[in-house]
Amino acid sequence: MNYADQTPYSDPGVHAGLFDALPSDIAGLTAVIRNLVIHYRGGGIEFTGDRYQEINHRWVSAMLTTDQRRNGAALAVPRQPFDRIVGCCRDYTLMTVSALRHKGIPARSRIGFSSYFADGFNHDHVVVEYWNGERWVMVDAQLDPGPHWKFDPQDMVPGWFRSAAEVWLGYRSGELDGDDFGVDPALPIKGGWFIRNYVFFQLAHLQGDELLLWDSWGAMTGSLDGADLELADEIATLLVAADNGDDAASGVLAARYAADPRLRPGDQILQLSPAGDPPVTVDLNRRVVVP
Repeated sequence: MNYADQTPYSDPGVHAGLFDALPSDIAGLTAVIRNLVIHYRGGGIEFTGDRYQEINHRWVSAMLTTDQRRNGAALAVPRQPFDRIVGCCRDYTLMTVSALRHKGIPARSRIGFSSYFADGFNHDHVVVEYWNGERWVMVDAQLDPGPHWKFDPQDMVPGWFRSAAEVWLGYRSGELDGDDFGVDPALPIKGGWFIRNYVFFQLAHLQGDELLLWDSWGAMTGSLDGADLELADEIATLLVAADNGDDAASGVLAARYAADPRLRPGDQILQLSPAGDPPVTVDLNRRVVVP
């Protein structure tokens, strides 16, 4: 795909004009994004009810509608933390990707695991990559740059973040312990099954379906029992090859994604809930919950 084009998820819709005034430099742009979004678990505020449900906005246009209804001001005007859009790493990333694409800068979201939020554990995470004319630059839009990080969040060197495909292949080879990768070390949402699902998230995001991290479809499972491990192996191997500049692998991935209904979301997906609410089916075309 052309990463300078908006997808249905990144498209700001009627709010596109709000991006015109935003900075084009990464430092300035990500500062604005952090003024718009607050993490539902890591922001220091406990959100409930309709405010908590903002994590399911899914589309940038919906996020901006909520922001403008609540704040009604240019995006760079300071928001109080409580008045920001409740979201997660995926939303910081997608909003940044949307703004970059609006300015004609190729950008994409990357799914994987970060090693920098806790010692000895790798949290599931989503970061930005943008093309600077010579290379893909990795950015963690959620992080406020500063000396408290051992790396530059706006030009991350390899290793601090690893793609889901890299981690899956490391897990399969026995080099990595699956229990070191997941949502939180104290929660059961981690391990091999979780890493495997994230391989399919990684593929979907790279193909322009920038889904919520609690969506489920096709090849995804809640355990490795009966799961098609070879399918994940094949996709992960192709993803790593594509990341290393193999254009043929990128072409194969696009063709596989288009042809295999297990790999793509289709018209409807199952939306799970981090809060433990009952799952719901979402019609992605009509953008509604199916009764």
